Amino acid sequence: MSTRPRERSKRIHLAAHFPGVNNTTVWSDPAAGSHIEFDSFVRFAKTAERAGFDFLFLAEGLRLREQGGRIHDLDVAGRPDTFTVLAALAAVTDRIGLTGTISSTFNEPYEVARQFATLDHLSEGRAAWNVVTSWDAFTGENFRRGGFLPREDRYTRAREFLATATELFDSWDGTEIAADPATGTFLRDARAGAFAHRGQHFDIAGRFNVPRGPQGRPVVFQAGDSDEGREFAAAHADAIFSRYGTLEEGRAFHADVKRRLPRYGRRPEQLLILPAATFVLGDTDAEARELAHEVRRLQVSGATAIAHLEQVWNRDLSGYDPDGPLPEVDPEPGENTVALGRASVRMYRDPLATARKWRELAEAKGLSIRELVIETTARQTFVGSPATVAASIDELVQADAADGFILVPHLTPDGLEGFADTVVPLLRERGVYRTEYEGTTLREHLGLGLPEAVAP
Repeated sequence: MSTRPRERSKRIHLAAHFPGVNNTTVWSDPAAGSHIEFDSFVRFAKTAERAGFDFLFLAEGLRLREQGGRIHDLDVAGRPDTFTVLAALAAVTDRIGLTGTISSTFNEPYEVARQFATLDHLSEGRAAWNVVTSWDAFTGENFRRGGFLPREDRYTRAREFLATATELFDSWDGTEIAADPATGTFLRDARAGAFAHRGQHFDIAGRFNVPRGPQGRPVVFQAGDSDEGREFAAAHADAIFSRYGTLEEGRAFHADVKRRLPRYGRRPEQLLILPAATFVLGDTDAEARELAHEVRRLQVSGATAIAHLEQVWNRDLSGYDPDGPLPEVDPEPGENTVALGRASVRMYRDPLATARKWRELAEAKGLSIRELVIETTARQTFVGSPATVAASIDELVQADAADGFILVPHLTPDGLEGFADTVVPLLRERGVYRTEYEGTTLREHLGLGLPEAVAP
């Protein structure tokens, strides 16, 4: 296959997700390191920056998940504060973007806007905000307001939250600071930072105390897949995290979101579609497939398989053999779940139907509980030699199934090393990936201009 640069090829965007301990990692591998020590974040970020990635992404957990009233084993490393980690990384990196997930449900616009504006200054224009909503009362118990908002109210609040934060970012236009010793004038406009917002969820007024950052506003990401989430992204986001990494599903999602943009006066290039993607590399495709099978078995231990099944069955299954058949007893539907704070509670909205489907699959293929969980849960997106993986990524981007990918390695913090050393050079040979950073801000990396309200 030729790797000569092609005319008018799309530029591929790559980012890296620091996964912590979860069901995508192999924490038991001797090569795995700490998921909370700062050195792990530094090594991970520097590898991504060496490879020219657009940004590093941190998820956010506002409460440790529980199962059967106990902290879920995969969460015991904790969830360090996003802003603290990103601010520290700003001091040890130069170009890579710094993206953090911050909820619009249990925070306040002034506080979040101030933190992101500060991060944008500290990083010299590399800050990005993944705007999410929090969906469960279990998480809400950690906060004074408690409880949770109905789905429609969560997005109403999220829209107003982002609009309010935008008003705060835009309360400075970047021309106010004169700092002229000859005249003794520091501010040209004594009204700098003045704001007032009166709305359904927020009624605030005062002065925003952080001047305009290098990007005007941080880059805005969004991760919702519902129709409300897609519409929210089309109206407000600069990039959207997608769960669709295959050609057919990816193209359908890409087309659906992009077609919504004109109603908000936006062009297709103003919103990037970036699915999360796992990968396993080998010297040959066959070796990679064998390694991928082993990785999945390490990711899904017997205990993990039983815990996952309990999230669907909603009952204690600790007495079952993970290498044995599925339980004959049916799931226990209901609002009271044994697994608290987990997205799977929402994924399996009809546990009885899920159980029927899984029993049919297990019977047809002769699968044990563990084998079934491996079969039905997330698996690697890209598996093969470096040449195969580079070709697959390029094919999907050129076919408009994605604008790039957010890579999630199964080892932390050094799981990106192989990709950086073998796949990235091949993408560069194809002429579809940068050889070096061409700008200093995340907006420049992503091909986005300054927000119109603050463009000079």
